[in-house]
Amino acid sequence: MIPLFRRWLAAVVLSLLPFGAQIAYAQLSIEIVGGASSAIPIAIVPFNAEATWPLGISGIVAADLSRSGMFRLVDTAGVVPRPSRAEEVQAAVWRARSADAVVVGSMLPLPDGRADVRFALVDVVKQTSLVQMSFTVAPAQFRITAHKIADIIYEKLTGDRGVFSTRIAYVTKQGPRYQLIVADADGYGPQSIVSSNEPLLSPRWSPDGTRLAYVSFEHKKPVVYVQSLETGARKAVAEFRGSNSSPAWSPDGRKLAVTLTKDGGSQVYLMNPDGTGLARVMTSQAIDTEAMFTPDGQSLVFTSDRGGTPQIYRASLLGGQVERLTFDGSYNVSPKPLPDGKGIVFVRRDAGRFQVATLDYATRQVQVLTPGPNDESPSVAPNGKLVIYASENGGRGILAAVSIDGRVKQRLVAPATDVREPAWGPFPRS
Repeated sequence: MIPLFRRWLAAVVLSLLPFGAQIAYAQLSIEIVGGASSAIPIAIVPFNAEATWPLGISGIVAADLSRSGMFRLVDTAGVVPRPSRAEEVQAAVWRARSADAVVVGSMLPLPDGRADVRFALVDVVKQTSLVQMSFTVAPAQFRITAHKIADIIYEKLTGDRGVFSTRIAYVTKQGPRYQLIVADADGYGPQSIVSSNEPLLSPRWSPDGTRLAYVSFEHKKPVVYVQSLETGARKAVAEFRGSNSSPAWSPDGRKLAVTLTKDGGSQVYLMNPDGTGLARVMTSQAIDTEAMFTPDGQSLVFTSDRGGTPQIYRASLLGGQVERLTFDGSYNVSPKPLPDGKGIVFVRRDAGRFQVATLDYATRQVQVLTPGPNDESPSVAPNGKLVIYASENGGRGILAAVSIDGRVKQRLVAPATDVREPAWGPFPRS
């Protein structure tokens, strides 16, 4: 695996280390390798009448909550009668099974082929219903409905918005073919967005989730494309002389930050997503790259060797001031701002190990989240609670995820498959 900053330099001279062989459409599976110290015990009772359809909902809800590492599933077998409404939940029965919360529901068929899906979340400690909702959905919407229900439960019990309804993007390679894949956050339903015999990298979601910006080498040089996920239409928006790399969207979706070498050095520019309105952000003799907008849209965080070694800086788009953010160690790259604007996730090198870490702006405290030795390309979930990144396991590339406090750890793997370049999408549009 090529370290991040050196990999970018390799891109400038049109050279990339190829991935291992893989199956492009292999579905990712998520394995929990570390959970929260105080997981919430919750019982997910199979929904009444959901056996009417091949795909139910309660099982998906249970899988979502379990994979989050924040919940411990309580066995529901043997409870008679099986409750399907909040008022049917007997608190004493579930407290005897050490459950703090119970989810019940039903999936009743409608004459038009759709289903009336109802669910309730009951706090059996306080003996109160926390939420009761209903949805009228077609069978094709069962999975996304289950994710919505899991999001609601997650938020009610943790206080944080759930991300089960979001999507991820990542890059795969099979033989000579690279593919940019989009899938649900649980790895389900992978779809190829673009394929090429040359490398693809740096996928970035637009804030509304309808477009991806990415870098393709299909013309034997790095070119930035923007592609619609709704129509498939795409456009080369940065195809200047030299290298065009590291696209990043502004929070309002009206601008892209890109790294270009068209004027001889590696510098950061802003442009419109259609390729017009190009403007250079800063002037330096150093390598400036990997720029990302802060959540307020008023600054960029980026990687630069202007201090002699690769470090992370923040530049104001209003006044032009540049501030160095990282000082611990001689190699800190790939900054990704946290959604709350209070810090960044980045990659650091320590004793030859590449690890994902966080930096708090206020305290300047650095917390290492992953063990390495080859962890890279972090991307933050839209709720700021999880970070997905590329890693290695058994000599091949995998994706992994870690909670922002480092306690919950996941592996996202596909059999005999090598994957890289993860990007977590935004919250879905209402």
